[in-house]
Amino acid sequence: MQKPDFLVHDSTDSVGVIVVEGLEAGQTLVGWVMDTDSTIEVLALDAIPLGHKVALNDIKNGDTILKYDNDIGKAVADIAKGGHVHVQNVKTKRW
Repeated sequence: MQKPDFLVHDSTDSVGVIVVEGLEAGQTLVGWVMDTDSTIEVLALDAIPLGHKVALNDIKNGDTILKYDNDIGKAVADIAKGGHVHVQNVKTKRW
């Protein structure tokens, strides 16, 4: 297996976590889905920093974001597959 660019802990997750530096828009990213020991590819729409998230599918405004099979908040804007998922488009449900 090629060294992954992002990790997905659970196949139900809507985002993957970037694990390498220097990812650019237009780059095909390879992700490792840990619970199924499989790989997936996503075309990066944005440069995404180390530790940030990439959308694995189109996410609609109001959708719940799942990371590590846990609810980490809701989308406050539409996010296209391969888009940068971070504070500009995800907010906690706590407040």
